[in-house]
Parts: sequence; C-alpha cells; structure tokens
Amino acid sequence: MNVEYTGRHCEVTPAIRKEVEAGLTKLRKILGDKFDAKVILAVEKHRHKAEITISTRNGPLVGLAQAKDMSIAVSEALDHLEKQAVKYKTRWQSKKRSARKSEEVKKWNGHSPLPDEVQTVVQNKIGLTEKTAVPVAVHRYPAVARTTEVHLVHSSDSVSMRPLTLEEAIKEAHFRDRDVFVFRDPKGKVMILHRTRDGKMELIEAP
Repeated sequence: MNVEYTGRHCEVTPAIRKEVEAGLTKLRKILGDKFDAKVILAVEKHRHKAEITISTRNGPLVGLAQAKDMSIAVSEALDHLEKQAVKYKTRWQSKKRSARKSEEVKKWNGHSPLPDEVQTVVQNKIGLTEKTAVPVAVHRYPAVARTTEVHLVHSSDSVSMRPLTLEEAIKEAHFRDRDVFVFRDPKGKVMILHRTRDGKMELIEAP
C-alpha cells in the first residue's frame, strides 16, 4: 500500500503516520482491495485539517475533517472514510448479486428448476400436444400493488449556502456523505451532484 503524505504549514510526525496507516489497514479489511492513498495535512489559523483520499475501482473515496488537534482531525477523517467504505462495499455486493442473478436467469434452459433466489418466473407450456408445446415464462405479480407512505424530511446538509467550484463541491459531498448535493458555481449557476449506483459522481446543470 502506497501512501503519499503532504504537509502544509505542519510536520507529518511518525505518530500521525502510524495512526493513518493503522486506519488504512482497517479499510483494506473492509474493501478487500489494494489501494493507494493520498494524505494532505494542513494548519490554517489554528485549525488542523486532514484530507485522506483512497482510490477504488469505481472512483475515489475522500475523508475530510478539521479540529483543534491534528490527531483528532486524522481520526475523524478515517472514521468518515470507514463509513463510505462500508457503503461502497454494500453497493458493490448488491450489484454483484444482481449481475449473478441475471446471469443465472439467462442460463436457465426452461427445464431445470431455477435457484431459490431467482425463482421469479413460472414455466407454463402452450400448445395442443406435448410435441408442439412451447415453454413460456410467466411472471407473477401481486394482485394488489403495495404502496408505502411517503415521508418528507428537509435536509440542509444536501445544499451549499455558498458558491463552490466543482472540485470543492465534490469534496463537500464526500465530506457530508450525500448522494445528492446542490450548489451554485462561482457564476451563480445551479449545479447538482448525484452519486450513481456504481459510486461515480454525476454532474447535472440546472436550466
């Protein structure tokens, strides 16, 4: 695992390196991947900022934090990264199961039973005789569609109150752990960042 450190107006001490690498080792156990990491530590007006970025197959994960002490900032950035890693792994496993299920349905020959987890169709045969009968997959749907009550929650965490560049908005969305983030660019145009199911960030320009 390669870790690149950058210190801005501060020294990257051995203790900080040890704390970062211990946290990254924990992340590797969650993601099961070998990844590179970039660590930027900065001190601005007595505020200690930590930015830790790791690369995954479907894009980077970024942990941002600031505190009065650099060790606390690093710990909070690692905690934020851990939450993102768990979320990323859950999405990846769900996508993998869905792809496997689709592949098993494609391989189904119409005669052998489907696995339990993909038995969403029932085989019927249509025809006058056994020789002319054609297998047909019939999807069954519930007689009454289920509906759920919609709950609306107002969230200020998904909207930036100040203009941001695209790079700043992406980091802010990662920091706030938002799948949808609304902001204005420096010219005042409304922009929307949307995290897709594969973990990538999609930019939508409002008309």
